[in-house]
Amino acid sequence: MTEIIWTPSLVEEWISEAADTLRRLPDTRVQGHASTWPPYVREYWESYGVAEVKLRRPPPSAAAITRMDQALPWLRHLDPDDAKIVWLRATGEPWKVICWRVGMTRSAAHRHWLFALCVIAWTLNGRRIPRHISKVDLIARTRAAQESEECPRTLPRATQMAGLG
Repeated sequence: MTEIIWTPSLVEEWISEAADTLRRLPDTRVQGHASTWPPYVREYWESYGVAEVKLRRPPPSAAAITRMDQALPWLRHLDPDDAKIVWLRATGEPWKVICWRVGMTRSAAHRHWLFALCVIAWTLNGRRIPRHISKVDLIARTRAAQESEECPRTLPRATQMAGLG
């Protein structure tokens, strides 16, 4: 298999998949006291289990959990605010909620998000980030490098998931 050339969009895809995989894992339950009494029915429709219906996607595959385990430590390379923005965006939060939680404007939050994805991509590609570089300059360098190399993506996501690669 060819070596992956990491781009910010590929990093975003992996972190989004990790957030989805984490969401699909089974709930953890604490062992507690058991009761042999039947549950108390508060409303008529609760007696038929209508209130407890939760639609869940199937649990993730072992390969998806492995990719999640590889992607989650990437957030340690970032500042806490940048990691929070990347994670909130990966979980599907709208920009308005992200801006409210981190206390930034929309453009500043988007710039931090792009910078964080570029930092992760540079780190995964084995490059060192220049010491005194601005966020805008690193984003521009990443885009220029991506266009000049014309990085081929390794395999389409469907092929990787099917295990054909």
